[in-house]
Amino acid sequence: MDIDGKGVAKEWRDKIRDEIINCDYRPCLAFILVGNDLPSKTYVRMKERACAEVGVLSKPLYFSEDISELNLLKNINILNNDDTIHGILVQMPLPNHINSQKIINNIDPNKDVDGFHPTNVGKMVIGEDDCFISCTPFGIIKLLEAYQINTKGKHVVIIGRSNIVGKPLANLLIQKNDKYGNATVTVAHSYTEDLTKICKTGDILIAAIGKPNAITIDMVKSGAVVIDVGINYVQNKIVGDVDYDNVSKICSLITPVPGGVGPMTIAALLHNTLQSCKKKI
Repeated sequence: MDIDGKGVAKEWRDKIRDEIINCDYRPCLAFILVGNDLPSKTYVRMKERACAEVGVLSKPLYFSEDISELNLLKNINILNNDDTIHGILVQMPLPNHINSQKIINNIDPNKDVDGFHPTNVGKMVIGEDDCFISCTPFGIIKLLEAYQINTKGKHVVIIGRSNIVGKPLANLLIQKNDKYGNATVTVAHSYTEDLTKICKTGDILIAAIGKPNAITIDMVKSGAVVIDVGINYVQNKIVGDVDYDNVSKICSLITPVPGGVGPMTIAALLHNTLQSCKKKI
């Protein structure tokens, strides 16, 4: 059975839109895009469109690929000090001459709606509520809640250890939290031995490695819940990290690609921007 991320995200976005319609404030999200990377441009357009649909104002800032790191930092500082801006999103990846972590570190944590700033990451790790959770892990948690997938005592195997998905998601799932935590979590990666054996022990299997159809049917426990975070382009077609056609035959629930985690990531971004605006007010 498919997990309808698109449908769950729509319900979430509708709640955000209704709240904005019925209030006297307008959240505003600034987008920074450096260079001409086509997928990045596509993602920014999608996010701008989502903002417009719920009533979040957007401020796109486009810079050439040869912008200096110092100049980019100056523009971020301007946004940090602009009270009309509630969220700042820097679209990754950045050109090689720019230190991405340095850029993230210089975003005001109160406007870091992507949830990447060390202050927000640190608060998330120790279980504080007053922080922004990075959008893809947040979206996955909301999907699990929507489908009443209980993580308490379950073995969750996460394949991938990125700062964007794997690490924050693992930290969320081990929290003492009755809604989505209390899981036993294994994080697998490129150096993991016996990967197939480990994956097959997962009651919930989460794939976030960026390799098309890398998770095959022999790696999945029968009846498992499978969350596919991957977005890969193969012959002009979007596919996930999971071999959906075969794995879907043996798992209990699975997120399709597209239409699974992706829409939830954008909904989480809108949610974080609204929360930032409300905190400011």
